This record gives sequence, C-alpha cells and structure tokens, in this order.
Amino acid sequence: MTQLEAMGAKAKEASRFLMTAGSKKDEALRAITNALRENSDAVIKANDIDIENGRQAGLRESLLDRLKLNKERINGMAEGVEQVAALPDPIGTVLEGRTLKNGLKIEKVRVPMGVIGIIFEARPNVTSDAAALCLKAGSAVILRGGKEAINSNKAIAEIMRDAVESTGLPRDCVALVEDTSRQSATELMQLSDYLDVLIPRGGAGLIKSVVENAKVPVIETGVGNCHVYVDKSADLDMAASIIFNAKTSRPSVCNAIETVLVHKDIAEQALPKIKAELDKKNVEIRGCGRTREILGDCVVPATENDYIIEFLDYILAVKVVDSIDDALAHIAKYSTGHSESIITSDYECANKFTDSVDSAAVYVNASTRFTDGGEFGLGAEIGISTQKLHARGPMGLNELTSCKFIIKGNGQIR
Repeated sequence: MTQLEAMGAKAKEASRFLMTAGSKKDEALRAITNALRENSDAVIKANDIDIENGRQAGLRESLLDRLKLNKERINGMAEGVEQVAALPDPIGTVLEGRTLKNGLKIEKVRVPMGVIGIIFEARPNVTSDAAALCLKAGSAVILRGGKEAINSNKAIAEIMRDAVESTGLPRDCVALVEDTSRQSATELMQLSDYLDVLIPRGGAGLIKSVVENAKVPVIETGVGNCHVYVDKSADLDMAASIIFNAKTSRPSVCNAIETVLVHKDIAEQALPKIKAELDKKNVEIRGCGRTREILGDCVVPATENDYIIEFLDYILAVKVVDSIDDALAHIAKYSTGHSESIITSDYECANKFTDSVDSAAVYVNASTRFTDGGEFGLGAEIGISTQKLHARGPMGLNELTSCKFIIKGNGQIR
C-alpha cells in the first residue's frame, strides 16, 4: 500500500464517524475557528517562506497576492469556518417523500459523499474553506495544494487536524498530501478505491489535467473567461463602474472579467469613459481595430488568443460588436461558462441575454464579482462549478452531498 493509499484508507474510516457525527461537526468547526486565530503567527511565519520562495521563482504580483496571508486574511478564514458552523446541517434533510399504493413509505434523504479529494493551486485559504465545508457536509477530505503554498498549507492543515481531534473526531477527517510532485497529483486522481469525488480548484491547465487523468468522478470548477457586454441602451457611468469593479477589485480570481464587448452605436462615448476608469489601475487594454480607432495607439492590438485566455491580471480584452447577437455569438464561442453580464436599459435585451447565455451565473447591470458562495448567501463555497451535472455555480453545502432512498414497510413483498 502506497502512502497515499494509506491516507485514503484512514480518510475512509474517518468518514464513517462523520456520517453520524451530528452536532460534533459544529464543535469541530468552532475548534478550528479558535485554533486558526490562536495560531495565526505560526501560519504567517510559514506563509512568509512561501512568499519568499514565490518571489525567487518569479511569480507575478497577482499570484503572490493570492498566496499572501496576514492576520486580516487569517481572521477572514476563521470567520468563514465560523459561518459554515452556523449553517443548517444538510445531512438528513428529506428532499421528497411519498407513500406507494402498497403502503411502502419512501423518502429521499441527503447523505454525505464519503471522502472528497480537492486539488488546488496557490491559495492557502482554500485549505480551511474546503475542510470546513466537507466536514459540515459529513465527509472526510484529502487536500492536495500546489508547491507554492506548501508551507502555509502544512501549518493550516496541522492546526485543523489537532482541533478536530480535540473534539473527539478522528484527525484523519482532514488530510493533506505533502508531496507536491506531479506523481502525487496523478495518484490522487486515480484513488478510486477511497475517493468518492474529486474537485480541482485552479487554472485551466490543472482542470484539464484532472479531467483527462482522473478515474474518480470529477466536478469541474474555476476557469473564468468572464464577459461584460455594454448594450447600446446602457447607462455609461454604470457600465464604467461595473467594468472597473469586475476587472480590478481582484483580477486574480475566477469571477473577474477578461473581455468587454461594446455595441458600436455607443462605442465612441463608452470606451473613453471605460478607459478613464481602468487607467486608475493601469489596466492594459488589448482591443480590436475599431477599439484602437477610438482609443488610439495606447491599445495593444488584440489577437485571437486574447479572447480565449484567462489573464488573471490587469489586462482586459475589448471588442466593438455590431449587435447583441454578435455579443452572444462571441460569448458562446469564447466563454468558459462561468459568469457573464449585460449592461442595458432595454428589458427585452436583458431577457434575451439571460435566456441565451449558457453560463453558471448571468447578470443584468451588476458586476460578475458577486459569483461567490458567500455573496449568494450560501456561506463559504468549495468553488464555482462550470459543468452541468450534479452541481452548477457556487458549490455550497448542499452541492457537497449525495442522497439515498429510505424505504419503510410492514412486510411488503414483490
């Protein structure tokens, strides 16, 4: 048995305790909350090593920002765990029930997944978010982060394991794969005897690798080539404000926009307003020919690839389109199915956009940055699912459960 298989076996055993843990789960989560706050200095010390290693490795500033932890962010992590503890327990919820003609009473009930594997990249806050949600949903979790955050992740995981154990639950309810080699990731993807589901959180490369190599069922999350379309009836001040927020409030996250589409009828008025806002954060604009005609040589000529990739940086692709139909066609071609927004005062255009765009979250006159479990009132989330089976959009507690049928009779036979 390999080291990872042994970890999987322990997680499987721990998951059986969690199935009937009830209020013990909340006790464990509150213990994690307190432990994170009490041990924040140790986490920051470990994180400092990761930050220094990242700088030496040439990580760009937006990625270092995702990696960085301080007391405020650690307190935010603790608050996230605390919020999960306060949420209603989904386990045991009766989803539907009926009585058959033969007297059998059938209930469909929420139950834990069992063991959930999560592969993620350089965001150490995922370690506590993921563990908290999985624990509340009654499942053990095996975490495998990237090498960029390994010291931070080890510190956080050990704090959580100690806290869980202090409440009487098995410490193996939470496990961290400390080997960050490609081989360990591949082995985790194929741990079908122990994992019930695998969730990748990260960039397109990671998700593609997991989907292609996993023998465990996968829920795809995260890649966000998100768009804002500025319709000809848009309030231009509103459009500029929303685009500025959606691009610059935190460009390294999956719900930040990467492309703006502007209707040709208002492009000459809209684009200078939009650029003036984006200039506050020195956002590089990569635009089509018509965008360059309006804004000048400060716009980098856009290539096909600029409408495909997720920049995760202060870079924005811009295109002038002839109609809402052209905008919809562009989004259908390049979107990753995450989040799209229309800025419009036209009721019919708004409805056409929401009906036609096939993404997990579709907005009218609002920033895509709201695509988040906390913002949607779901508590912390495990990620944004961009697929259509089992879960779509922000994945909160309910999306981390399965179901079973409980049938009660009084001697019926078939």
